[in-house]
Amino acid sequence: MPLQLGIVMDPIGTINVKKDSSFAMLLAAKARGWDIYYFEQASLWCRDGRAYGAARLLSVRDDPHGWYFFRGEVTLPLDALDIILMRKDPPFDMEYIYTTYLLELAEARGTRVVNRPGALRDANEKLFTAWFPPCCPPTLVTRQAEQVRAFLIEQGDIVVKPLDGMGGSSVFRLRAGDPNTNVVLETLGGLGRRYFMAQRYLPAVCEGDKRILLVNGEPVPYALARIPALGETRANLAVGGKGIGVALSERDRWICAQIGPELRRRGLVFVGLDVIGEWCTEINVTSPTCIRELDALYGLNIADQLLECLEKG
Repeated sequence: MPLQLGIVMDPIGTINVKKDSSFAMLLAAKARGWDIYYFEQASLWCRDGRAYGAARLLSVRDDPHGWYFFRGEVTLPLDALDIILMRKDPPFDMEYIYTTYLLELAEARGTRVVNRPGALRDANEKLFTAWFPPCCPPTLVTRQAEQVRAFLIEQGDIVVKPLDGMGGSSVFRLRAGDPNTNVVLETLGGLGRRYFMAQRYLPAVCEGDKRILLVNGEPVPYALARIPALGETRANLAVGGKGIGVALSERDRWICAQIGPELRRRGLVFVGLDVIGEWCTEINVTSPTCIRELDALYGLNIADQLLECLEKG
């Protein structure tokens, strides 16, 4: 009997099929003969302590001109599904948190939710690095602009960013004496109302910001090194970075060995580490990407590796 797979994601009609990791998971599920139930956030609800969803039965194909169609609709309790993939992109706002509560109700009735809803709430993609200081560059999380100014004097060259962003959004590089320092800190910190992060700038970003994927705490042996575009500090593909494949270094594997066991303990089955040079800068748990690029470069099938792990329990 085929497994019943649910996925919560952004509108499938808007994705870039050449780069979308959720789509890679859907293709792998189809290849395994699993039934796929597609949800968006607005189609989930709770009644009397049980979570439900209005699902569309989804079929997919690897065709950029027509990659999906719906075969019908059904309303069902979420715990009727064997597995639910939570693949909604940030922003990590209150609506996202409410969605994790609904998924947690299904989890309590036996459905496996990946990544675990409680772990998604606990493991902020920026701040979670604080659990692994030997793996990370000098890092400050604060609301206080004066603390960041002191950190900038100490480090000389830093990157500042919000705790809830993605794709390089609102990431700034500041150097000592930069005339924009005050306005950048006011913008990110909301004049003391919001926490944000500062990290030492790592010149090795010019050689690539590596995305390392881990399945149940074990790294894929290759990473996608994202090279910043000319004149750009950020390496994110969303802002013009170019991706090249690289084998993991000894230091990369050491970082994964430090972080992987904690990911398994928390139920964070599919995670992307961002590593620049010798240092991990972010731990991406909501909807990490780069599956399709690595599959194409190295003949892998990372999504099927993930689904095999889930099928084994």
